[in-house]
Amino acid sequence: MTVKKMTRRGFLKLLGYGFIDLALLLMGGIVYDMFVERGSFSVETVQLTFKRLPKVFSGLRIAQISDIHMGGWMNPDRFQQVANIIKAEGPDLLLITGDFLLGHHFSSAEKQAIVDLIPILSSLAGSIPSFAVLGNHDYWTSAEAIRQMLFSCGITDLTNTVFTLTRENESLHLCGVDDIWKGEVRLDQVISKLKNDSVAILMAHEPDFADTSAATGKFDLQISGHTHGGQVNLPLLGPPVRPYLGQKYPIGLYKIGNMFQYTNRGVGMARLPIRFNCPPEITIFVLERDNS
Repeated sequence: MTVKKMTRRGFLKLLGYGFIDLALLLMGGIVYDMFVERGSFSVETVQLTFKRLPKVFSGLRIAQISDIHMGGWMNPDRFQQVANIIKAEGPDLLLITGDFLLGHHFSSAEKQAIVDLIPILSSLAGSIPSFAVLGNHDYWTSAEAIRQMLFSCGITDLTNTVFTLTRENESLHLCGVDDIWKGEVRLDQVISKLKNDSVAILMAHEPDFADTSAATGKFDLQISGHTHGGQVNLPLLGPPVRPYLGQKYPIGLYKIGNMFQYTNRGVGMARLPIRFNCPPEITIFVLERDNS
């Protein structure tokens, strides 16, 4: 068998083809992430253990969605996909952490977005006990219209209040505060309604509020949205673009003192419908009792 010796020219040609293949592969991955990933809803299961969780609540499954932003990239067909996924997961509760709409005005487009949301949210709330707080976009459009929508859909508005679940004389507290950026936060009012030391979960649209809520020692978990995970999440670097009040805790799970903070990536998007390494997210929290 005769083996041909590769010439320098041949080697450089082969090397050039290799670089072209690598570049095409990388470009293909980026295009896929930006324009395909944005429509692929990811279910993230997060297991959390709490020492003071009553045994009767161990195994509780809580779904979270955030930043629907109906009327932008999000439309009824896409949001129906989200609802179908949530129902298939079979959670015990659904928590929605604000920004139902998108924009800075309440025009005919935003009114139509509410019309589009109502049947899907009503169906969700009809099968899963559902709770919500508002976000900054809800104030920029119409907080009043959003609250009316929540009421008509059967979703409990937890703005500056507490809803206590009871099982076999044991409690679990679901809490919420108004939007930190544009609303009127009354954390003192929320704390005054916590009548015992059972587990308390706080809904707050903007994640950086976790520094304030954790300092009280009253909450075991804060769940938030607002950041969309940056929509672009660079390996090793994280999200390069982070909004006001979403600078410190932009994506995923954190531990602040004795409190967990979780920032959901959102199911909708901002005006620019691009995602990279940051798919739209539905979170399923599974609560367990820490018996150690």
